[in-house]
Amino acid sequence: MTKKQEYTGDYPEKTLYLPGPTEVREDVIEAMAEPMFGHRMDRMTDLYTTIVEDTKDFLDTDQEVIVLTASGTEFWEATTLNLVEDRMLVPTSGAFSERQANVAERLGKTVDRIEYDWGQAVKPDDIRDALEASDEGYDAVGMVMNETSTGVRNPVEEIGDLLGDYPDTYFVVDAISCLGGDYVDIEDHNIDCIFTSTQKAFAMPPGLAVCTVSDDAYEREVEKGDSSWYGGFRRTLDYYDRKGQTHSTPAIPIMLAYRKQMKHMLEEGHDARDERHREMAEYTRDWAREHFDLYPEGGYESQTVTCVENTRGIDVAETVETVSEEYDFVFSSGYGDIGEESFRIGHMGEHTVESVRELTDAIEDVAGL
Repeated sequence: MTKKQEYTGDYPEKTLYLPGPTEVREDVIEAMAEPMFGHRMDRMTDLYTTIVEDTKDFLDTDQEVIVLTASGTEFWEATTLNLVEDRMLVPTSGAFSERQANVAERLGKTVDRIEYDWGQAVKPDDIRDALEASDEGYDAVGMVMNETSTGVRNPVEEIGDLLGDYPDTYFVVDAISCLGGDYVDIEDHNIDCIFTSTQKAFAMPPGLAVCTVSDDAYEREVEKGDSSWYGGFRRTLDYYDRKGQTHSTPAIPIMLAYRKQMKHMLEEGHDARDERHREMAEYTRDWAREHFDLYPEGGYESQTVTCVENTRGIDVAETVETVSEEYDFVFSSGYGDIGEESFRIGHMGEHTVESVRELTDAIEDVAGL
């Protein structure tokens, strides 16, 4: 049985290079310390409408935006309940895409998988073949854009384009570990819902989940008749239209942080933010190829998380621990069964090439590269 470990607050500060949570600006942290106010006050309307509309501007989308107190996991459940009557197609190529399929099955849906080895990317032709081979058809295709466990960036744009030929099949994209650091044109690629968590590339504290909703997805839920209670499109969006607020009590301090950080993101601009993340990814990949190798399939590498294949056979767990102790930098071992076969560097949020280089220099020192 787990025993209590008293939280003391007396811990050394660490710079985070994780696949999330990531570093948060000081003024964004300070924004959470404003005096509390009621979630039905005009001040809440001012706050919530600001973050919702600013998010639409940043993502350059006309789709509706929902911001809820939750992790991104909430929208695995909500999009499945809102859009899927019977059947869902989910390509699986890592831990989180497999989890997305598992969630749908636990909700009573029939899930057909297209299974790939870890490190491989989803192929659009396989999606088309599955759609054409199905007599029953699918209510939705659900897929992970950025597979955090393997550092694979799946080609959601190409898959969304082909789904334009299947208007009765909705496209749900988990972009939890990349949205805000890897640009995607939501409308141009037929994405009905795309969602994320604030502690990843948005570089905010954990605690909020963000999801866009197309008009077609909203109407599908209306037609379907039953849906998620907490994350229902009608419940959340209709309440926003009437009140400019959330239907349930939100984490107000984190929304204050969200407002502050989204202003920073708008000031930088989505294109510039995308380019900065691309530069960090290219630097990290070049470093990995020089000293190790890359775990993901070539041409499908993530723009926010690099998964490095441990070709040198270093002790990954010990290296992670020593870098943390000696440099106060925190990066991540590989995920699950590939814990010692790989390690992961998160280059997302407010990091730069210069800050990522500080980490890779530390790894070189500790690992004797």
